[in-house]
Amino acid sequence: MGRMLAIDFGLKRTGLAVTDALQIIANGLDTVPTHTLLDYLSTYFAQEAVDKVIIGMPKNLNNSDTDSTHGVRVLIKHFKKKFPDMPIIEHDERFTSQLAMQAMIAGGMSKKDRRVKGTVDRVSATIILQSYMESQG
Repeated sequence: MGRMLAIDFGLKRTGLAVTDALQIIANGLDTVPTHTLLDYLSTYFAQEAVDKVIIGMPKNLNNSDTDSTHGVRVLIKHFKKKFPDMPIIEHDERFTSQLAMQAMIAGGMSKKDRRVKGTVDRVSATIILQSYMESQG
């Protein structure tokens, strides 16, 4: 069994999270500049067995697209071209940034560390992955 990998897309930075090999626990993996994401994934997929990729799909409360939705769709298109055999699944990512911030506060992370943008992106990706895993039972 391979890992599942989650993507929290951002115009500048993208947060990544993965499960363990048994797909039980989600952990933050990395934050990468978005323009290097596909190359990063190519290297990661060569080193680790990944069964599927979960990508956070940004939506407004009324289910309409956000400013970021188009960017995610473009990424999915490029991803499918580069990795045609890798399943990519869209998962609702509403509130993940707020949940990430609350989780960091609850975990006792200092205000200084919470300001590091990459940390929020990585925690958001972890929340997307955990949410997907819970939705699958």
